[in-house]
Parts: sequence; structure tokens; C-alpha cells
Amino acid sequence: MFRPCIDLHEGKVKQIVGSSLTDDPRALRTNFVSDRPSRWFAELFKNDGLRGGHVIMLGPGNETAALEALSAFPGGLHVGGGINPGNAAGFLEAGASHVIVTSWIFREGRLDRERLRELAALVGKDKLVLDLSCRRRDGKYFVVTDRWQKFTDLEIGPDTLGELAQSCTEFLVHAVEAEGLRLGMDLELIDKLGQWSPLPATYAGGASSLRDLEEVARRGRGKIDLTIGSALDIFGGTGVRYADAVAFNRRHSPGG
Repeated sequence: MFRPCIDLHEGKVKQIVGSSLTDDPRALRTNFVSDRPSRWFAELFKNDGLRGGHVIMLGPGNETAALEALSAFPGGLHVGGGINPGNAAGFLEAGASHVIVTSWIFREGRLDRERLRELAALVGKDKLVLDLSCRRRDGKYFVVTDRWQKFTDLEIGPDTLGELAQSCTEFLVHAVEAEGLRLGMDLELIDKLGQWSPLPATYAGGASSLRDLEEVARRGRGKIDLTIGSALDIFGGTGVRYADAVAFNRRHSPGG
């Protein structure tokens, strides 16, 4: 199924090449900057019944825009980016259905299981989504943190996913090298998620056509949803019409 997204950078809705999001602003590569506020996109998704989209705050200065989106679609959106025990409950109270966490549960490149248990106990595992966005190294996939720049030692595999599934309700996985490039998805990663994940997961990165929705549904064994960003016409893309993605969901939903 198609999952929408609202990526926020410097308070604006943008589509960014994921691997370019570094400490050097000169390296940033941006595909699209919207003149519409985050609320407009949230209302669009609400009107089309697209629940479970994610609002991602890419760096500081995005909280107001995130809260505006959440208030426009209460209970319909996940929120991530800088989530920690100090702000998680507030975002849920503001209308997020789930909070997405990644960097806070890692310290010095290692998974901090105590931090994970703390956050799961605070918000409830049924409202916690783990962002396992990853890069490939030596033929394996490792979770990356801090704007996808820092490798951790956590390798994505069946044992890892099985353990983490005890603390959350869903996974979000950006294939960082493919993010924003519209040059094709990481099919190997999608295959592995379909084989290994005991929970529903959303894959993001490289989608460029409506056929990709069919491909993910097949390779993901019905457990993997797909986020389409830069290729979508509402984000300045030419590969996928938003209306067609909505229609895909309606055809494939129960009773559709």
C-alpha cells in the first residue's frame, strides 16, 4: 500500500536527497520546496483516507510545522525526527497516532536497550515505530543515525528485527543511498524485509513509478508498504500521479 509523507526542513515541506543531509549546508541537494504549508498536505491525506503517513522533522526549526500537520489530521499521522522521552508524549497529545524514533535509542553507535525500554514503557509499544533507516556496508545493511550520516553496529537481520519487534508496532526503513534519487528501489532490501520482518514495515527510497507499488506488494509478501516522495506530482515529480496512488490503495484495500 501507498504511505504518504511530509518531510520538513527549515519549517518547509521539502523533498531532499537523503545522502546529502550533512553538517555542510552547501552539500544539500533539494528536489522540491513547497509553497504550501504542512497543513495543506495533511488535510489532503485526511480527505483521501490515507492514514499512517509519516511527518519527518529533518533538523531543527520544524516543530511548529509538524504540529500544524498533526492538528489537521488528528490520529492519522506518525511523527519522527528528534523524538525522545521529553517530547514523545507531547506529540501524541498533539494528534500523532505514533512516534518514530531512531537516534535517541543509540549511544556511541550501539543500540541502548535501556533507552528503548524506557521509551516503549512511556508511550506504549503500540504507539512506537522504530526507524531502521540503513546504508549498505560490506554487503550488509546497518542502521544509520544522526541525519543518516553515522553508522551504528546494528545490522538488519532476522534476529535483530525479531528482538526489536518486542518493543514497537512497526518499522520504517529508508534505503538512504536511494532516498530522493528516483533511480530505482533497493530491491534486495525489500526482499529481506519481506522475509525477515515479523511486523508491518514501510520502505522508502527510490520509488519512481506506480509499478513500484505492485513490486513492493509482491516482494514484501504483503507486509511492506511504500512511501513515494520525490517522484510524486504533489512534490514536483513526474513519475507518479498522487491520484493514481490513492486509487491503488482503494483497489487493494479490503472491500476495495
